[in-house]
Amino acid sequence: MRVERGITVARLLTEPRLTPILRLVAGQPGEERTIDHPRVQKPGLALAGHTHGVVPTRVQILGETEITYLDTLSPEEQLKRVTQLFDLGLSLVVVTRGVEPPTALIQAAQETGTPLAVAAPRSSRAIQAIHLVLDGILAPSQTRHGVLMDVHGIGTLLLGPSGIGKSECALFLVERGHRFVADDQVILSLLPSEQVLGRAPPLLRNHLEVRGIGIINVRDLFGANAVRSEKTVQLVVELCPWRDDEPFDRLGLDEATIDICGIPIPMLRIPVRTGRNMAVILEVAARNHILKAAGHHGAQKFISTLMGDMEDPSSEPTR
Repeated sequence: MRVERGITVARLLTEPRLTPILRLVAGQPGEERTIDHPRVQKPGLALAGHTHGVVPTRVQILGETEITYLDTLSPEEQLKRVTQLFDLGLSLVVVTRGVEPPTALIQAAQETGTPLAVAAPRSSRAIQAIHLVLDGILAPSQTRHGVLMDVHGIGTLLLGPSGIGKSECALFLVERGHRFVADDQVILSLLPSEQVLGRAPPLLRNHLEVRGIGIINVRDLFGANAVRSEKTVQLVVELCPWRDDEPFDRLGLDEATIDICGIPIPMLRIPVRTGRNMAVILEVAARNHILKAAGHHGAQKFISTLMGDMEDPSSEPTR
């Protein structure tokens, strides 16, 4: 497992969940500055001259209160206070509520090369959106070779040896209306909620390799609804070569798990051979997982009924 040491401002601003609400208005030369903390900071006291405690590598939020305070100052005093703050080498400053930043903010951002952005939502919603993205990116993470799909709302991670057919399964599932997340490399991150979030590396996002065809862009071929940028992993399916002498689970009573980022996640081992409709099998696996989560375990119910019938020979056969 590794911990992301930080991300650039440019990468944060290109995250799909933030691009609709966040736009850079000044300080473009500073886009390579690093953000290394998942929590934002509101530097209200810093505008009053108390800069102790400001962490430059956190995203700084200026909301309605801070902007209203600046408006009470003369233009000269505004520039003095803002420059004092921006001279700390801030990674990113965000003005919320879609407010156009005061001239002093833009001037200080340009002079110090500090990225200055505007977020359309009010502070609470902007902070929530930024936290969600940073939690996913800066969380402890690991990379696995596999495919991640959203099947009936269940984040399904397909593992298995190269050439077993993981990417082809993904393509079949997309054709059946399910959503593609990642192929080949899946970045798995541990969230504060102890869920495991999966996503593709930025370079591979939306791309799927199909042997004989090459690399395709799933979003371009099937539309925006066929892909998603990330998904929590709820089920792991290991695709295995079919072997007659290998005892694959036939009853569904085994509750196997796999450890990912320290979290045990339910796991199935499904054999693959010519003629099996793997897309349908994976759909059934996802549906069965939903039923189990709701407390309906088909295999256990079947065994309980069978044992009851064996103990009571006079009972009518179960139909």
